[in-house]
Amino acid sequence: MANLKIAVMLSNLRMDYYEGMKVVADMGVPGIHLSVTAEGFRPEDLDGPARKHLADHIASLGLEISAVSAWGGGVDLGEEEDWEENIAWGGRIMELSADLGTDIWQGHCGIMPEDPKQPEWQRFLDGMGMLAEHGERTGVRLAIETGPEPAYVLRRLIDTVGSDYIRINWDPANMILWPAHYAQDLGEPYDKLKWIEKYQPNEGALAMADVIVHTHAKDALVHDDGTREEVPLGTGWVDWPRYTGYLLDNGYDGYFAIERETGGDPVGDIKRAVDFLRSL
Repeated sequence: MANLKIAVMLSNLRMDYYEGMKVVADMGVPGIHLSVTAEGFRPEDLDGPARKHLADHIASLGLEISAVSAWGGGVDLGEEEDWEENIAWGGRIMELSADLGTDIWQGHCGIMPEDPKQPEWQRFLDGMGMLAEHGERTGVRLAIETGPEPAYVLRRLIDTVGSDYIRINWDPANMILWPAHYAQDLGEPYDKLKWIEKYQPNEGALAMADVIVHTHAKDALVHDDGTREEVPLGTGWVDWPRYTGYLLDNGYDGYFAIERETGGDPVGDIKRAVDFLRSL
């Protein structure tokens, strides 16, 4: 297997961002996945010269931004409240992304309904259409974070919007964690076969490979009591040789961005994740 392009989600190091950039560079990792909702890195915090300075600093360390990250769960384009404000915010994120030299913005966008007759569905279509238009102007693609909905719902959205500027950030671990959350909300025992077949953390990526432009390297499992857990890379239910093969065999040349949101040793876990991905 070819060497994977590896990035690290900077916020997961749980340290000052500039210090974190140095840590990533010292690992010999070429990419950083940069959250632009952190104070000092938001669109409103960075004017033109500040954006150029940040981009130059990242390049001076031999790094590049794999994607910016925003809308980490606080935005739902299916809801009427704040809809117009969120679309405008998305436009500003795209402009910042372009100024920082990356053409991918990864973000959660809310929970899309499986039934297209629901009114939320049309709001998603309208919002994604407007963001796609802004993407065409800025050259930045929105990579929708996976998890809340099965792959076929995402495919329906992308095919309906019909723009190259609405794409997917596939997070295989989320396709394990979200269904376990739904089972818990329903008050039913977690049925692994049922939920894995519906959400397909591995095979779903094969079905969506042509529209995946960025991916999270994150792992997860569900315990016998139905408790879901994000775990160190390579110790969960994601079949990494198969998953990475699905992408690479279909021409994927983007980043595998390590995301480690839990655990008591973030730097150690991320370093071990780098070694794991290199071992593939």
